[in-house]
Amino acid sequence: MVTQVLFAAKEERWSEYEAPLTRALKEAGVNAQLGTNIPAKDVEYIVYAPNSDVQDFSAFPKLKAVLNLWAGVETVAPNETLKVPLARMVDHGLTQGMIEWVTGHVLRHHLGMDAHILNPDRLWEAKAPPLAEQRRVCILGLGALGTACAQTLAGIGFDVTGWSRTAKEVDGITSHSGDAGLQDALSNAEIVVLLLPDTAATTNVLDDESLKWLAKGATIINPGRGPLIDDEALLAALTNGQVGHATLDVFRIEPLPHEHPYWAHPNVTVTPHIASKTRTWTASQCVAENIRRGEAGEPLLHLVDRSVGY
Repeated sequence: MVTQVLFAAKEERWSEYEAPLTRALKEAGVNAQLGTNIPAKDVEYIVYAPNSDVQDFSAFPKLKAVLNLWAGVETVAPNETLKVPLARMVDHGLTQGMIEWVTGHVLRHHLGMDAHILNPDRLWEAKAPPLAEQRRVCILGLGALGTACAQTLAGIGFDVTGWSRTAKEVDGITSHSGDAGLQDALSNAEIVVLLLPDTAATTNVLDDESLKWLAKGATIINPGRGPLIDDEALLAALTNGQVGHATLDVFRIEPLPHEHPYWAHPNVTVTPHIASKTRTWTASQCVAENIRRGEAGEPLLHLVDRSVGY
């Protein structure tokens, strides 16, 4: 039997994924027909990007699962035509890329690198930063990416606190959860990293009130989702000094409009949604493994709980 696999994403993604995904399926032992024009009546699996033209899953009567190419599933999970399992992308390349980006920017702010890189007055101020163990870092979101980043930062020596919507235990991390635990997690945090999914429960998790809980002059680092931050509240906190700097990789509107105040603000760093990109080979291996599991009757990996949106 030949397993019918539809690749549903932007045209340029197909040119990137065709060869590695074909190879990964073969190495996984899956005899598959892979393409962008598989007849809807035959499709069994969809390798999927939420910005593809495929939005009505009821057109695929034999569909067994949808395998997302993105870590984020907030735009596909609510789709009422989707009646089969949905798996999100969790792969080594995605995780490692996020670890490197987050660690780099945490260390940048912890060590005060900007003062030396941007020093037009040639000031000689021999002031050493505190050790990592004296710097409190809060990670909002303890999923696969948040946990990996939290453990890496703790391994360097940072005092790491984590927060998630539901209770989680992570070795070496002081964990809090739920509405009651958010203030405890953020209280006196000097660096906050946002790695939560975008759901109704996480929108504006950093707002006027929660920003007041941070240490004065705290740094915000957001490689998660744009709606996690109330933009007006953050700009106000940057103006009054409650927040010292914000490094932002994700935004409510992307690309970030040229007239947005973040661009011109002296204490905001804008990066163009590059914190972590899916690598085609490692992503292809993850997709192929889930198709192999599906055909073998084994549980799929990284399934989305659509009742909570991630």
